[in-house]
Amino acid sequence: MPVISTNNAANSALNYLNQNSSKETNELAKLASGSRIVQASDDAAGLAIGTQLQANVTVYTQDQTNVQQGTAILQSADGALAQISNVLQRMMSLATEAASGQVTNAQRSQDINTEYTQLKTEITSIVTSTTYAGQTLLTGSFLSNVKFLVGTLSSNFLTVSVTTVSVGGLVGSSGSTVSTAATALAAINVINSAINTVTQDRAKIGAYESQFNFSGQDIATNIQNISAASSVVLDADVAQVKSTLSSVDVKTQASVAALTQASQLPQELLKLIQAA
Repeated sequence: MPVISTNNAANSALNYLNQNSSKETNELAKLASGSRIVQASDDAAGLAIGTQLQANVTVYTQDQTNVQQGTAILQSADGALAQISNVLQRMMSLATEAASGQVTNAQRSQDINTEYTQLKTEITSIVTSTTYAGQTLLTGSFLSNVKFLVGTLSSNFLTVSVTTVSVGGLVGSSGSTVSTAATALAAINVINSAINTVTQDRAKIGAYESQFNFSGQDIATNIQNISAASSVVLDADVAQVKSTLSSVDVKTQASVAALTQASQLPQELLKLIQAA
């Protein structure tokens, strides 16, 4: 029924214009942000899932840093033990020389034992100077049952425990001097045992490093897979958004045209009165 007091056609056209304009704004926001979910009302469940996936990626990214730091610490400790092993081998050589009968007591005490004693001091120096972020690695409690988090749960950790190293623990009193043939013979057995101890410690650290390497690979795979899953939930399909935007844009233009036409309807009806 044509009336002039209420323009129902214009109201209807305006309603569709508002709807289409809102859809167009939402699609433009998705296109500009690259996100499928601009606001929670777009997909509340998807937003919750996507946010949790992103949180997992954040945790795994930090886990990568934990693994890298753990590996660096172990490499530092292993490098120090390698140097200690070299020192012990030189001490073994000196003890073997001092135990031989062609060496005089003066040579043992003044020459060989002097270097031997200095090498013991060098072991102590290596132990005390091997640090990471101000923490000593081969002595103290820093690497005693330390745990590196490598997962998304508090139970996902790698435990590392490195044996404390000291000159006293390696050579003791029996290997403290090679000033005589007798003490040199005793030192040979002690140092041989010390070399075996350091070798075992290095093997243990190597096993830890291998564990860290495999853990790092697993973390990298998790980051890749979870990031892909998060992308499916949160990221906008640009082609689809562009297609929808084009369709909504046409409808918006049609709504504008319809509203323009509807706004002129009362004037058209007035022409009927004027004609009368």
